[in-house]
Amino acid sequence: MGNFFAYITTNPRKTVLYAGMTNDLEQRLTEHYLNRGNPKTFAGRYYCYFLLHYERFQTPSKAIERKEKMR
Repeated sequence: MGNFFAYITTNPRKTVLYAGMTNDLEQRLTEHYLNRGNPKTFAGRYYCYFLLHYERFQTPSKAIERKEKMR
Protein backbone atom coordinates (compact mmCIF):
# COMPACT_ATOMS: atom_id res chain seq x y z
CA MET A 1 0.00 0.00 0.00
CA GLY A 2 1.14 3.54 -0.72
CA ASN A 3 2.30 5.85 1.95
CA PHE A 4 0.44 9.07 1.19
CA PHE A 5 -1.85 10.69 3.72
CA ALA A 6 -4.63 13.23 3.80
CA TYR A 7 -5.06 14.54 7.32
CA ILE A 8 -6.86 17.06 9.51
CA THR A 9 -5.32 18.84 12.49
CA THR A 10 -6.74 21.33 14.96
CA ASN A 11 -5.49 23.73 17.61
CA PRO A 12 -5.57 23.18 21.40
CA ARG A 13 -8.96 24.90 21.74
CA LYS A 14 -10.36 22.94 18.77
CA THR A 15 -11.56 26.14 17.06
CA VAL A 16 -9.59 25.88 13.78
CA LEU A 17 -9.17 23.01 11.31
CA TYR A 18 -6.29 22.45 8.90
CA ALA A 19 -6.34 19.89 6.07
CA GLY A 20 -3.06 18.69 4.63
CA MET A 21 -1.37 15.99 2.59
CA THR A 22 2.01 14.31 3.15
CA ASN A 23 3.99 11.15 2.50
CA ASP A 24 5.36 11.09 6.08
CA LEU A 25 2.61 11.78 8.59
CA GLU A 26 4.75 11.49 11.73
CA GLN A 27 7.34 13.92 10.37
CA ARG A 28 4.69 16.37 9.17
CA LEU A 29 2.99 16.44 12.57
CA THR A 30 6.36 17.11 14.20
CA GLU A 31 6.89 19.99 11.77
CA HIS A 32 3.46 21.42 12.61
CA TYR A 33 4.28 21.20 16.32
CA LEU A 34 7.70 22.83 15.94
CA ASN A 35 6.18 25.53 13.72
CA ARG A 36 3.45 26.47 16.22
CA GLY A 37 3.05 30.21 16.61
CA ASN A 38 4.80 30.97 13.30
CA PRO A 39 2.72 33.73 11.67
CA LYS A 40 4.06 32.86 8.20
CA THR A 41 2.01 29.65 7.89
CA PHE A 42 -1.67 28.95 8.49
CA ALA A 43 -1.07 25.89 10.65
CA GLY A 44 1.63 27.71 12.62
CA ARG A 45 -0.36 30.90 13.09
CA TYR A 46 -3.33 28.97 14.48
CA TYR A 47 -1.35 26.28 16.39
CA CYS A 48 -2.85 23.43 14.34
CA TYR A 49 -0.79 20.44 15.44
CA PHE A 50 -3.30 18.05 17.10
CA LEU A 51 -4.17 15.20 14.72
CA LEU A 52 -7.92 14.61 14.43
CA HIS A 53 -8.16 12.31 11.41
CA TYR A 54 -6.05 10.76 8.66
CA GLU A 55 -6.52 8.47 5.68
CA ARG A 56 -3.85 6.55 3.75
CA PHE A 57 -3.72 6.41 -0.06
CA GLN A 58 -1.69 4.56 -2.67
CA THR A 59 -0.98 7.63 -4.81
CA PRO A 60 -0.27 11.27 -4.08
CA SER A 61 -3.02 12.37 -6.47
CA LYS A 62 -5.65 10.44 -4.49
CA ALA A 63 -4.40 11.95 -1.21
CA ILE A 64 -4.51 15.46 -2.69
CA GLU A 65 -8.00 14.85 -4.06
CA ARG A 66 -9.20 13.73 -0.62
CA LYS A 67 -7.49 16.66 1.13
CA GLU A 68 -9.33 19.08 -1.13
CA LYS A 69 -12.65 17.46 -0.22
CA MET A 70 -11.80 17.81 3.49
CA ARG A 71 -11.56 21.59 3.23
